[in-house]
Amino acid sequence: MRRSMLEDFRERRGMRFTGFAAVLLLLIFAEGHAQQLPNPYGLPVSLENARKAANAAIGEARKNNWTMAIAIVDPNGTLVYYEKMDNTQNGSADVAIDKGRSAALFKRPTKAFEDLIAGGGDGLRYLRMRAVIPIEGGIPIVTDGKIVGGVGVSGGKSGQDVGCAQIAVDALK
Repeated sequence: MRRSMLEDFRERRGMRFTGFAAVLLLLIFAEGHAQQLPNPYGLPVSLENARKAANAAIGEARKNNWTMAIAIVDPNGTLVYYEKMDNTQNGSADVAIDKGRSAALFKRPTKAFEDLIAGGGDGLRYLRMRAVIPIEGGIPIVTDGKIVGGVGVSGGKSGQDVGCAQIAVDALK
């Protein structure tokens, strides 16, 4: 018995749908599997903790007669808290935010990029990456093993910036 064209079409369409459904299920399974990978990021640093961290950094800067800009960002690099001390150079305002953002987004202190670039060779590629600030003074904020933000400090020498940034991070432990 000869089948109609409509029956042939329905059968082919059903086969395509079955193939499509199989591919879709594989993609869903793969997506679900990918979500099981460890997430290095936690809930964003709270405004209260951001203020606490910044106040610790400002206290250190005042104690040493340094003028600093301090930025605290969430894991996405979005500004949570910012303070610029009187007489801090204007250029430090954006640099502090960028340092904090770089530390949070790339899960490492900005000193790591400074060292890679100083080494030359392949390290020079980091000069072209958006949001990478290869200047010491940005440190990720880690709570319970998760990155909850980043702190960036600018206004002094690199050692002064990172010293204040470390005090800010330590204030949250």
